[in-house]
Amino acid sequence: MQMSRRECLNRLALGLGGIALADLLGRDAAAATVPLSPSSLSADLPHFAPKAKRIIYLFQSGGPSQLDLYDYKPLLNQRHGEQLPDSVRGGQRLTGMSGNQSSIPIAGSPFKFSQYGRSGAWFSDLLPHTAKIADDLCIIRSMHTESINHGPGVTFMQTGSQIPGRPSFGAWLDYGLGSANQNLPSFVVLITKDKKGQPLMSHLWGAGFLPAKHQGVRFRSGADPVLYLNNPAGVSPENRRLALDRLRELHEHQFAGTPDAEISARIANYEMAFNLQTSVPEVTDLSGEPAHVVDSYGPDARTPGTFAANCLLARRLAERGVKFIQLYHQDWDHHGGLPGGIKRECQQTDQPAAALVADLKARGMLDDTLVVWGGEFGRTNYCQGQMTATNFGRDHHPRCFSLWMAGGGVKPGVTYGETDDYGYNITKDPVHIHDLHATLLHLFGIDHERLTYKFQGRRYRLTDVFGKVVPGLLA
Repeated sequence: MQMSRRECLNRLALGLGGIALADLLGRDAAAATVPLSPSSLSADLPHFAPKAKRIIYLFQSGGPSQLDLYDYKPLLNQRHGEQLPDSVRGGQRLTGMSGNQSSIPIAGSPFKFSQYGRSGAWFSDLLPHTAKIADDLCIIRSMHTESINHGPGVTFMQTGSQIPGRPSFGAWLDYGLGSANQNLPSFVVLITKDKKGQPLMSHLWGAGFLPAKHQGVRFRSGADPVLYLNNPAGVSPENRRLALDRLRELHEHQFAGTPDAEISARIANYEMAFNLQTSVPEVTDLSGEPAHVVDSYGPDARTPGTFAANCLLARRLAERGVKFIQLYHQDWDHHGGLPGGIKRECQQTDQPAAALVADLKARGMLDDTLVVWGGEFGRTNYCQGQMTATNFGRDHHPRCFSLWMAGGGVKPGVTYGETDDYGYNITKDPVHIHDLHATLLHLFGIDHERLTYKFQGRRYRLTDVFGKVVPGLLA
């Protein structure tokens, strides 16, 4: 007679082999018996004193053009329309979108650049609000990646791997440090509504091979921020509580016979959902926010689901102990029509992002709240497609792009890394995605080489087998 795996384990537990088996199962049981408990690693973490308690990641999906925002290159305007020298390109592969062009003319930026703050950081006139907080920012001009297409690029930036299936950054952080809030998820995802662009898949905020409780919870705009959270018609909160109590008793009875961590994870999810029924309406209700605060985030702040409203909501979530708040804003993929397209995106994001930093600073939260702004790669210094006097596009460029951070222990008022005069190659202080992840974990008091999870016989980590902390980014 064939036995199922569960029957086999139960029978083994009755024999001498059950001594060893009970020890193995007991380890899972000890880590899973208390619903909503912090991660099993949290007792050993942080590895050293953290500077950041929470992170708000403003991810700009599509690859914003650094050459039209942060990385001022007057030579491109001087040589506008000329062919990119082969010595600069260095044989780099091009995407299929511009690889077959007979001509790759240099495209200067049509936007005016100026220096701001004591730091003298360069910003284009597309970013008047961000320019005002120049001395709070740590701008990295020397980010680079191997990814040249959006799917692998976004996945790499979010999970440390170009291949879907690995845990996201937020999941790793929750796994390592646990939750500081019993009424809200530790990892929340907000996506700007009604945006076009490359699709955003749930694996970007997934738990991968980590326990499912560490995945991000998406909050949507509208009456139901979390799907299937509200009670059905005719079911009162009291009845729901009674039903959950009885269900918990059944699960605990099942757990006593079969110590499976997934059973306790299920109990924890039910309890979290019950708590969310009260906490989510409270945190998403902006009616109590002072008018001047809402206005500081821009004209879209009162429209749920906009980037401005999500930035304000991110601050409210951070105040309530949510550790990782991930915002996604799409439509930065300007292969054509770049002057109009990038202007539109900056109008939607510049004021809210700057207001978020200023708001956190005014509340005394910026010191231990890390804010990150950036995309998956940059854009080329040459034109993709036809270039006219008023219009052009830029292709994907992984060799160098810009990103900024603020608060949470990063060095303010600095610009780190340099690119050549053509904005095509890095000439000083390169920062790889793995280096960025190692540095972000360091700010949370985590040694990236020691935060691991064993899966299929191998110990994995966010930074794979690479990455180094960048001291020049630390305050």
